[in-house]
Amino acid sequence: MTDLQDVVDSVYHDLADRIGEGKLADYIPELATIDPKQFGIALVTTDGTVHAAGDAETSFSIQSISKVFTLTLALGKIGDGLWKRVGREPSGNAFNSIVQLEQEKGKPRNPFINAGAIAVADVVLAGHLPKEAIGEIVQFIRHLADDESIAIDHNVARSETQTGYRNVALANFMRAFGNLNHPVEHVLGVYFHHCAIAMSCRQLAHAGLYLASAGRNPLSGGSVVSSSRARRINALMLMCGHYDGSGDFAYRVGLPGKSGVGGGILAIAPGKASIAVWSPGLNENGNSLLGSAALELLAQRTGWSVFGQ
Repeated sequence: MTDLQDVVDSVYHDLADRIGEGKLADYIPELATIDPKQFGIALVTTDGTVHAAGDAETSFSIQSISKVFTLTLALGKIGDGLWKRVGREPSGNAFNSIVQLEQEKGKPRNPFINAGAIAVADVVLAGHLPKEAIGEIVQFIRHLADDESIAIDHNVARSETQTGYRNVALANFMRAFGNLNHPVEHVLGVYFHHCAIAMSCRQLAHAGLYLASAGRNPLSGGSVVSSSRARRINALMLMCGHYDGSGDFAYRVGLPGKSGVGGGILAIAPGKASIAVWSPGLNENGNSLLGSAALELLAQRTGWSVFGQ
């Protein structure tokens, strides 16, 4: 049997010389200030055992990884009605593309590109003030990770709010097509704040465990979503979780995953483990360069690809 701590340690060791590679997400000024020479891995198996290496306890801005959790909440609120407003196909374009949104009459291609996640935030906002919706998202993630210390990095939220002009344009576009029900500034307030949630690799791996465990939280024994919904969220992560680098990630790693421009990636090995990696330097598609390499090595050494060994 593979010793998972040995695997995690070997992946970290083999990539240690490359720590600092990649480009910071400097279009969000606060993220441009992060020390690039950081790299963490945490793997939590479905029985709750943690295997970690490097900077696995350092908090970072999870950015678009939060879209997995808001999607889960939105599906809990309106179920498959969500798909009338958001598609389920890979985009093939940059995550903040406005051209595709115009061609497709305000219906975003999937819930993980920015426009799709803004539409999801609109669903989560229904019946709430923005502050209440943000609180619900944070509480949900705290519940999943069993960790009340998880919080929003308000400096990052402020930085995104001050510079997120393209997201403002995307939201106004969707509002013009009738695909946002709430004022643009309210929806974006929810969106910018959930992207600014800060977590460590260990916390993030714990939070994703329900997707590795057929929708149940194996630590509390409670059901988060049905097994079929967990499977479908994983399918969307595999197809769309790395923007226009999703096909390459599926080819190299073969696991459902969701990246964020803060340098984190959450990956799911169904029935086995939830894995979080973080290194702030990004590749040309906006995904963690070292994190992607780490997950490729991890998948090779465990044989955990969803496509078989």
